Amino acid sequence: MNDSPRAGVPIIELRGISKSFSGARALKDVDFACRSGSTHAILGENGAGKSTLIKIMSGVLQPDTGAMYLNGQQARFRSPSEAAKSGIVCIFQELSLMPDLTVADNISISDPPRRFGLIDGRAQRRRAEALLARIKCEDVNPNALVRDLSLSRRQMVEIAKALGMAPKVLILDEATSALTSRDVETVYGLLGDLKTENVASLFISHRMHEVERLCDTLSVFRNGSHVDTFARGERSPAEIVRLMIGRDVEAHFPPKPAPRQAAPYFEIENLSWENRLKGVNLSVGKGEIVGLGGLDGQGQKELLLALFGVLRGVGGQVKAAGTTISPSSPYAAKTGRTRIALVPEDRKTEGLMLPMSIADNLLAASFDKVSSGPFIDSGKEKAAVEDGIRKLQIKINEATDAVATLSGGNQQKVVIAKWLMTEPDVILLNDPTRGIDVGTKQEIYKLMRELADEGKAILFYSTDYAELVGCCDRVAVMYDGAITTELSGEAINEEAIVSASLNINTQSAA
Repeated sequence: MNDSPRAGVPIIELRGISKSFSGARALKDVDFACRSGSTHAILGENGAGKSTLIKIMSGVLQPDTGAMYLNGQQARFRSPSEAAKSGIVCIFQELSLMPDLTVADNISISDPPRRFGLIDGRAQRRRAEALLARIKCEDVNPNALVRDLSLSRRQMVEIAKALGMAPKVLILDEATSALTSRDVETVYGLLGDLKTENVASLFISHRMHEVERLCDTLSVFRNGSHVDTFARGERSPAEIVRLMIGRDVEAHFPPKPAPRQAAPYFEIENLSWENRLKGVNLSVGKGEIVGLGGLDGQGQKELLLALFGVLRGVGGQVKAAGTTISPSSPYAAKTGRTRIALVPEDRKTEGLMLPMSIADNLLAASFDKVSSGPFIDSGKEKAAVEDGIRKLQIKINEATDAVATLSGGNQQKVVIAKWLMTEPDVILLNDPTRGIDVGTKQEIYKLMRELADEGKAILFYSTDYAELVGCCDRVAVMYDGAITTELSGEAINEEAIVSASLNINTQSAA
């Protein structure tokens, strides 16, 4: 196959592609094309067919009908390694790194440098250092085990690994959703460099500001069909959302109740842990949504883990309804007199057991509620699963299907439904809308407000400041492991949150 780009010919083209799973059509006669040197956005709700599309391009799946063309010549890949050898490399939302291997091992795992027939460890480390330097991750030790890295650093290692394959088509599936703000800017610059190198970048993101900044061409998918392709600027954000979901969006966030002084219910007093939490003081009232703001890595995630009993050696006090509670483990947190639930940061590794069924995942935290002694009551089990699916409007084929078969948004709904089945009094949310579509986001915003109206106390960390403004009754901004600013009422706005995040204004606002 001639690998050099041909003038006027798309680098990758799909014609009449269809794909079904268990009788459900994921793609329907899709025509799609992308050109070299383009940054091309693929937009759509979760379940629109985006993941199936990129899995066909990258050799993970085979289409039922239709054909794919690479630089004008028909191509069919039986595996991701075949696709990568032809220049199509995908960075999936579910990271492919092996946690017990080093960074250098992971980066070169498909084709390690060799000497005398053996892997050349020194050359492999040098290669890793060069690729990490290209993405401004010199702080990552090539000899470090991947399991010891933060989620953001693991995502950057995945990007370095992809660059090491010298892609002609680089597919990024929500590649920035787990990154710190600094790493996001690095990826933005990298995509600009790849464009000048005539690499085609296919960019899947639910963050419209990213799409508007980075992409020159946008394609919208809905219900497995390719709806439209257009140049950046040809359609307004509202028009794009309408194409994605097939209807107008009436309101982005549900209305907030009138400002009120909620009586403290869940109180955090002088909470400390190692050098990550430094005397955190905060309260959340029943029926209140309190947001956690601030730049990434200021202690927000550690605070939620400490409250859920994950961390050891935590100092300070936590009270509920005036009584001191000390969750020593997640089990103790979810079964105590005051029940606490945590929707974790990474649904793939912390929230779900991907090979197991949807039903088993839904019941994982609450099997005691559907059991009679040592035995599961099949009637209660069936009713509980059906209730969880109905309440969260989870789109499934069968409850016995592996949860890995669901779209990202529906997987996140399973995580949330799992914890709601424990009937919690306090709900901790760690960036729950990361990497999901606008329609599902709105469903989660509505659910949060409904749960607050039922009297739940909600502590909500989000990296999206617009969510904090739109959803929260109060916002506590963290800086260097402590809460430096609290905002409420009209004082909750993006400018105030950003200023407090940068520690420009540490005065409490009302």
